[in-house]
Amino acid sequence: MAFTITMLSWSVIEYGEDIAAAGEYRYALEAIKWGTDYFVKAHTHPNVLWIQVGEGDTDHYCWQRPEDMTTSRRAYKIDEDHPGSDVAGETAAALAAASIVFRRTNPHYSNLLLVHAEQLFEFGDKFRGKYDTSVGAAKGYYPSLSGYKDELLWAAMWLYKATDKTHYLKYALQNAQSFGGTTWAISEFSWDVKYAGLQLLAATLPRQGKGEKEDDKILEEYRLKGEYYVCSCLNQNNKTNVHRTPGGLLYIRQWNNMQYVSNAAFLLMVYSDHLRETNQMARCERRSVGPEEIFAFAKSQVDYILGLNPRGVSYLVGYGPKYPQRVHHRGASVDSFKKRKSFI
Repeated sequence: MAFTITMLSWSVIEYGEDIAAAGEYRYALEAIKWGTDYFVKAHTHPNVLWIQVGEGDTDHYCWQRPEDMTTSRRAYKIDEDHPGSDVAGETAAALAAASIVFRRTNPHYSNLLLVHAEQLFEFGDKFRGKYDTSVGAAKGYYPSLSGYKDELLWAAMWLYKATDKTHYLKYALQNAQSFGGTTWAISEFSWDVKYAGLQLLAATLPRQGKGEKEDDKILEEYRLKGEYYVCSCLNQNNKTNVHRTPGGLLYIRQWNNMQYVSNAAFLLMVYSDHLRETNQMARCERRSVGPEEIFAFAKSQVDYILGLNPRGVSYLVGYGPKYPQRVHHRGASVDSFKKRKSFI
């Protein structure tokens, strides 16, 4: 959930004018605020965050809309004795990114989000640990395979963008190597693995200039690793590239692959814009790649999702003449209990 809000916020930050032109800006902000309101309520103490309601196996026994659930459901939290730096870090990133979105239209709310973001980052950094170790119920459905270091770097980078406080940038630079930010070359960007997003976010930062040569060197290392991700999507690395289906879709994982594709398309779009604005090329192992080529490939992935594929199916439910009818989504796949007086 926190990753979703981070990405929605980043989308508005980058493409707010386009979203407004499409008449969707108000709805985008409503969606973000729905999530951030929840996070603020769930953050009941500087060092306490309620992170999960219910259990995956138990919830699957009865297929019903969330708003129709009447049985008691256990809630889980992280705290000083039960740390969860990964979920605290991602929630901090979400709140920091959202604070940028609301800064102009709702400055009081923006400041509130920043207060919670900074507290959560400090909590996650001071009391380190994986949330699925502290909350065993999370491991079956959302295990933290990448650990928490990528989320702490990711949160620090977003807090730097939101506050312009240099100590957040210093954190991301000083921990870049030990936390994997400049050592991991990744071909996946997801709710669990943040390295590629972190690296490309760092790559778009302006260089620090005179007297900060070491900082600029680390930012350059971030850029190189971020471009490795870009090049792997474009199949321009010598060894590790992202597989593609016969129809040309990126194929990262068997389960719910479209989430990784849409994440990749977004990152590629953002980075192509950066390269165009700075008149640069991405330096892949096989050849250099320009912003137009990166943009075109990102667009091809979006087009595939929306129906330009061998099956002619839109994978965005409700969009186009042909799309999936029985999605595995309890809120969208059954009638309300008020309409149909029974549970599945």
